[in-house]
Amino acid sequence: MTFADPQEARDFLAQYPDVRSIELILIDANGVPRGKLLHRDELLAIYENGRPLPSSILALTIQGEDVDETGLVWEVADADCWTYPLPGSLTLQPWRTVPTGQVQVSMHPEKGLPATPADPRHVLVRTVDRLKADGYYPVMAVELEFYLLDKQRDALGRPQPAVQMNGVRPQAPQVYGVYELEQLQPFFDDLYAACKVQGLPIRTAISEYAPSQIELTLEHRFDALQAVDEGVRYKRLVRGVANKHGLQACFMAKPFGELAGNGLHMHVSLADAEGRNLMASEDPHGTPLLRHAIGGMMATLNDALAVFCPNANSFRRFQANSYAPLAKSWGVNNRTVSFRIPGGPAYSRHIEHRICGADANPYLAAAAILSGIHKGIREEIDPGEPIVGNGYEPVRETLPTDWLTALRSLETSLWAREALGEEFLKVFLAIKWAEYRQFMGEVGEQDWRWYLTHA
Repeated sequence: MTFADPQEARDFLAQYPDVRSIELILIDANGVPRGKLLHRDELLAIYENGRPLPSSILALTIQGEDVDETGLVWEVADADCWTYPLPGSLTLQPWRTVPTGQVQVSMHPEKGLPATPADPRHVLVRTVDRLKADGYYPVMAVELEFYLLDKQRDALGRPQPAVQMNGVRPQAPQVYGVYELEQLQPFFDDLYAACKVQGLPIRTAISEYAPSQIELTLEHRFDALQAVDEGVRYKRLVRGVANKHGLQACFMAKPFGELAGNGLHMHVSLADAEGRNLMASEDPHGTPLLRHAIGGMMATLNDALAVFCPNANSFRRFQANSYAPLAKSWGVNNRTVSFRIPGGPAYSRHIEHRICGADANPYLAAAAILSGIHKGIREEIDPGEPIVGNGYEPVRETLPTDWLTALRSLETSLWAREALGEEFLKVFLAIKWAEYRQFMGEVGEQDWRWYLTHA
């Protein structure tokens, strides 16, 4: 783990004398940014000496409740654990009404104990290091889909798409519609401007397959850790800019039953130390290395599914003909499979991993993907024949489509203990089992609608 030089803080304070507050963020197991709002006078000390955060900050459910079973709450007296800033993460939050900074921190390998093993960024760092030790340098890019919603609920209390500039609330998908993008111009203008300030390599905007559903692509990075860091910060930025415009950015995997879900598509290839793509090939099916990588991801998919789809709602996304894959499948230029080899020139050959919901923690998703790839290469796992045509029709091994099965597969997986680390897995599973019990114990509108009268 590399931490930032204190000179970054000195330069920032000198460049922005009007900044009075800095948002310090740490990403927890659910991918939720947590931390503190600091005064500018506290910033330099964080770079020089670190900043303590309670061990329980990495032992929280998605609702921010302690999970005692993690071993990071009362068992360790909610001990202070030292965090340090990440290089290049100190920047402005342009969506704030007053000048405000932002810095991302991570647990120190020794001073951050006992919480260090629960830091999801450390899981990815270890995974990348293992690949590099074998001569493979992962190249990644992050694509996140999200809905722009109105903060005002409809008459039945349900979330609804945001009203466009023309005063109309969209109802039709209008996929790839440029007029729909034009109607969101004030939001996009601020979004692109904010990304420029934060140095995030945002590129193409697409109107996705539902009203007010959007995807913006981030440029691939030779450093996979940088790509995922940028994906995490981009998600925070989207929420902030949306809030500034009176909107809500929704990254739920399936916010509406009748509409498309939100995916987190991760593009990955492997390079050598000089940056040459080891998957490059004139053959659209790629090199043996590429196919073994797919074989490894297929072999570990069931074990990793609770990482790619970490919530109860995540599994509602898996429906036929929905652009969310349902089987262990791969193909060339085929959006109905789980692992897609996009078209393009030979030098750009890579894999698009299409399993994750947008609710997944990008650090953990990337770690599981890369660990699966590493296994496939080491064991030369054959992925079988590619799918040609509609991937929803051929009979293939289908994915589990419920949270309980996925959690049990992760819990009993020897591969996951090695890939993610036994200490991290203990914490993650404790959090997810606590969420599962709470979710299943809550009685709500659907229960009353189905069973109140006739059960």
